[in-house]
Amino acid sequence: MPGRADGLITLEVADALWVGLTAGGAVPTASGAFTRSPARARTGYVLLGSRVVATARVGGGRWGVAEREVRRAAAELNAVVMDRRDLVRVGPFRGAPEPEPEPERDEETTLRWRWRVAGELGEPGGSGRGTRHEAGRPCHLAGIDWRRLLVQHTRDGTRRTWRLPRGMVRLLDAAEHAETRWLRAARTRETGTAVAESPSRPRRAGDADGRRATSAESPAASSRPYGRELEGQLYSVLSRKPGISQKVAGWVCAVCGGAPAAVLDHCHEHGYVRAPVCQSCNTRERPDHLYANDVRVANRYTRLFHTDADDWLRHWHRCTGCRARTTLPLPHLAAWTAFIACQSLRPTHRAPRGREPCGTLRVSWAGSQNAPRSCLFTVTVDFCPAGEHRVLARVPYREAAERFRGWLAETAPAVAAASGPDRLDGLPAQPRPAVVDPGGEGLGLF
Repeated sequence: MPGRADGLITLEVADALWVGLTAGGAVPTASGAFTRSPARARTGYVLLGSRVVATARVGGGRWGVAEREVRRAAAELNAVVMDRRDLVRVGPFRGAPEPEPEPERDEETTLRWRWRVAGELGEPGGSGRGTRHEAGRPCHLAGIDWRRLLVQHTRDGTRRTWRLPRGMVRLLDAAEHAETRWLRAARTRETGTAVAESPSRPRRAGDADGRRATSAESPAASSRPYGRELEGQLYSVLSRKPGISQKVAGWVCAVCGGAPAAVLDHCHEHGYVRAPVCQSCNTRERPDHLYANDVRVANRYTRLFHTDADDWLRHWHRCTGCRARTTLPLPHLAAWTAFIACQSLRPTHRAPRGREPCGTLRVSWAGSQNAPRSCLFTVTVDFCPAGEHRVLARVPYREAAERFRGWLAETAPAVAAASGPDRLDGLPAQPRPAVVDPGGEGLGLF
């Protein structure tokens, strides 16, 4: 292959080299890893599996990449072991839409592979601008031909679900993580000096949460505070009533109290209305789903379980089902288990200012809260230098619920005092069963 004395090869040569080196691996690769979208070789880097490879100009307006880096990335990908029978669902998730970007989230990443897969496969709410086929060539993500391992299930002749091997899902997650870290480091190198020398911009007046303070002229000033008017009502019934959207807009957000309400938050597990909230609080509260039974515990959970725990716990217990059982919906309880109950188990590593938690927390569950005896939480750490996808703990649902009740009594005693099976004030006159325990033992909600 034509190369250069400095070890750089052109993007076209790198494409062919990548395909040739990975031809015998468990992960299928695609041509165009450097030259076709979503590759970003002309902006300074390209993703090859979970590795970020820098690119450089080779003269004449052309770009190149170090051959040794391509070979290293190929060797790493060839070492991946994948069980094609171990599938996880990657869409569609109508019940768990993609959260809006938040400052704590990795919003810089351009891979966003779930978003791209949804757009390519035509999922409602997808981008519609995913990785499209070009002249019949396979599309790729980080140089990986994901379509060759995609499994589509069709039920009732209409409903479709898409699944990928767990190994590929983890590989693409690692690629997003690597890209985010690389972009942040590059931005810090480029703008760190300029930011230090530039005059600081005056901050807007706001509360400790970073939200703007409500002035006398703001829309929220003319809205009324929420007073539990909708508590105990089923969302499926209330959402169909005419004029409910205008009624919700007349309240102030029941969580932050500083913005007009925009949506009616409800418990997806029990079906009861919680309260009208603003879009920001609704997004912040939403579990960060990776798969149908898997959530990533992002930094924003610090606010939910530490900084503003009292407010959020009171809000979640506006659901009469959660309040009667002194629990949280399954995804929230799973996140709490990973973030609070297993906090002491999380590994740390050295940092400039001491030690800091390592990797990213993730928790998955098997079974359902409807059968507590068989439901099990598995807490892991992704992107950990000591061992990726390291299992920290496996906690049964009942044990997690008991730990939460004890923690709730210490953290928010007022919320704990108002919850429990003997605190059924405000329940509807004819309540409907929300949680059924097939195992009996008196754990049914009503």
